[in-house]
Amino acid sequence: MPTYADLGTKELEALKAELEQAYAEIKARGLKLNMARGKPAKAQLDLSMPMLESGTTLKDCTAQDGTDLRNYGVLDGLPEAKTLMAAMLDDEPANVIIFGNASLNIMYDTLARIWMFGTQGEKPWSQYETIKWLCPAPGYDRHFGITEEFGIEMIPITMNDDGPDMDEIERLVADDPTIKGIWCVPTYSNPGGVTYSDEVVRRLAAMDTAANDFRIFWDNAYCVHHLYDNPQEQDHVLDISKACAEAGHPHRPIKFASTSKVTFPGAGISALASSPENVAEIKKRMGVQTIGHDKLNQMRHVYFLQDAQGIRNHMAKHAAILRPKFELVVNKLNDGLTEVNGCSWSNPRGGYFVSFNGPDGTAKRVVELAKEAGVTMTGAGATYPYKKDPHDSNIRIAPTLPPLEELDAAMDVFVTCVKLAAVEKLLADA
Repeated sequence: MPTYADLGTKELEALKAELEQAYAEIKARGLKLNMARGKPAKAQLDLSMPMLESGTTLKDCTAQDGTDLRNYGVLDGLPEAKTLMAAMLDDEPANVIIFGNASLNIMYDTLARIWMFGTQGEKPWSQYETIKWLCPAPGYDRHFGITEEFGIEMIPITMNDDGPDMDEIERLVADDPTIKGIWCVPTYSNPGGVTYSDEVVRRLAAMDTAANDFRIFWDNAYCVHHLYDNPQEQDHVLDISKACAEAGHPHRPIKFASTSKVTFPGAGISALASSPENVAEIKKRMGVQTIGHDKLNQMRHVYFLQDAQGIRNHMAKHAAILRPKFELVVNKLNDGLTEVNGCSWSNPRGGYFVSFNGPDGTAKRVVELAKEAGVTMTGAGATYPYKKDPHDSNIRIAPTLPPLEELDAAMDVFVTCVKLAAVEKLLADA
């Protein structure tokens, strides 16, 4: 079967007319579907409704050590909540601090604290004329938004199948003391679904950096978000804290996690883990900022999820809802785009996204066409620093929110838009 690139101009023009007719019919359907962000579906949120039935009696409002959960106090979180979140952070409870509902908030505040006060005796980052940050791309747009907000120069780093390009990273950090950190989503990365290999983790931990205060912001947001129950089909990343400690850089990593896509995104709990010295430093600054976070919500999560096994059991229910959606997306792409040159996509074993790469120079057009047809996608370029995709090719597909029937319709729209944009580009380049 010939591909689009094999067709002559007249054949492409005829195909374009055919696709425009199909596109017009799609537009006439008046669809209003949203695939812009990785939000849990209603069916997923319903899984956690029993959690709201706990913490309703006076006995429920008392921690194991007698703390009244309704009152002030416990700056760094309940011991029970630390133990629960330590299972997600792959760390010891003593190294964990519990916060509010959003790990994104913690990452912003963590960077802001170092920006204002410095870390481990080094001067505040705000006192440098320029500081820089490594940004594996395609990556998480909200990460990039934080560093851009602080005026930090972002350096795109190529993502490979086993994680960020370590040759590139090691070369950059070795001689430039203004490079202060790196964003990492190490398990089922956003959007590519990549899990860092052991070698990548060890190289990140051991590499020589010109900056003594270089920090790895280790956002392990999808560490328990497997799509398959078989352990052989699940990814697990090497613990960055242990690797850094063994390499003599114990303060380098700061790990983040939350229950945002485990229970309720708007009413979960989040946490960080780091070296005892980093934790002490953060708690010192927190003591001025807050008296403590919502302990009732922390204990609700403990009652509901209980422990690591409880988290696994709960996430298996999520997987049963999400797995058919991811399989539908990949099947639609496999079936619909074999003739379109320059297309590729991820087939992740977990996480919340499928990363799609179309022919160079078509992503913005695809997103535009889809929006006009009633399907909202993440903006083209969003997965790169400053929203500048050098190839204008990457689109993040978020299949989690729509019901299966709506997702099926949305993917038909998407495939048609990719085909039409590809033909338009070939004709424009002819």
